[in-house]
Amino acid sequence: MPFAEPSFTVGIEEEYLLIDPATRDLATDPPSDLFTACEAEVGNRVRPEFLRSQLEVGTSVCADIAEARRDLCLLRSSIGRVAADHGYAIIAASTHPFAQWMDQKHTDKPRYHLLAQDMQAVASRLLICGMHVHVGIEDDDLRIDLMNQISYFLPHLLALSTSSPFWRGRDTGLKSYRLSVFDELPRTGVPERFDSWAEYERHWRVLVDAGLFEDPTMLWWDVRPSHKFPTLEMRITDICTEVDDALCVAALYVCVLRMLYRLARHNLRWRIYADMLINENRWRAQRYGFDQGLVDFGRGKLVAFADLMHELLDMVAEDGAALGCTRELDHVRTILARGSSAHRQLATYQSALDDGATPEDALIEVVDFLVAATAPGDGPAI
Repeated sequence: MPFAEPSFTVGIEEEYLLIDPATRDLATDPPSDLFTACEAEVGNRVRPEFLRSQLEVGTSVCADIAEARRDLCLLRSSIGRVAADHGYAIIAASTHPFAQWMDQKHTDKPRYHLLAQDMQAVASRLLICGMHVHVGIEDDDLRIDLMNQISYFLPHLLALSTSSPFWRGRDTGLKSYRLSVFDELPRTGVPERFDSWAEYERHWRVLVDAGLFEDPTMLWWDVRPSHKFPTLEMRITDICTEVDDALCVAALYVCVLRMLYRLARHNLRWRIYADMLINENRWRAQRYGFDQGLVDFGRGKLVAFADLMHELLDMVAEDGAALGCTRELDHVRTILARGSSAHRQLATYQSALDDGATPEDALIEVVDFLVAATAPGDGPAI
């Protein structure tokens, strides 16, 4: 076995939307002292995002999922409290139920000015939020090898996380409309495959040397080697509205990576499938969440998502025990039983309509649900 065992440390990044409690619309021009107060509360673990109505938080480098839980709950509660002190609320959802992207203002930072100039209308539409999970894989070549294999499981992770069924006041019919918006950017989707770290570096340096972008942080693949940390960064998922769902998805990701590493120790590996096949499952997860199943390429047929997940949970049970996150893995069954955030948003909307609400008022009830569910405990709702 040529690789030392990775640390499998965990870091989670989440992007939140700032809500005006009076209108339930986005806070398009929040005061600058709100972000200053957030920094005073949690330090450099909070950052501005592309749009001024967004904030991004990132946990510390966590030894395990239990530590990530403590850190993420602290971040959500702290940012929520500061937002409330300034007259706002936060939601963890990958799209706002009815906000208009044309009304948003991007943050005054050189990187974001460059992005807006380069991407034009595509960047203006980026009224979306995601969740990124970093896992410590210290060996460069192992990081590339695991990236090649983990692509198979990305649609499974997306299906569990979906939280963006609405766009500009309409039910899109998709559980993750966020990906439709994000995929308008270049250099997105399933990552390229490389035989080594050196080959990966040769390819991105061609684009950097040509002056197309500054560094590989502008590669926005569904999973990528982090340019800043010795981690493999999963980026495909929507942000999970409930913190337990977020930790479940993070635990599943790190456990699948450990399972793939265990295979490598026995000179085995997960079969690499063509992008056209993986992209079909990616689309199904984007469109249906976990309602209509995914293709099991080994069997060559469509399989109910619950069946696939039960098989996967059996495969990573050893890894969950070793990493101390069996509880979080078991939460997969809870998500399957009660639905993802997208399911619950749609159910809230339909229930309000059935009770006689107008479509506009029903969307406001969806925002109220999101505010309440985002809090990591008994947080105040609007």
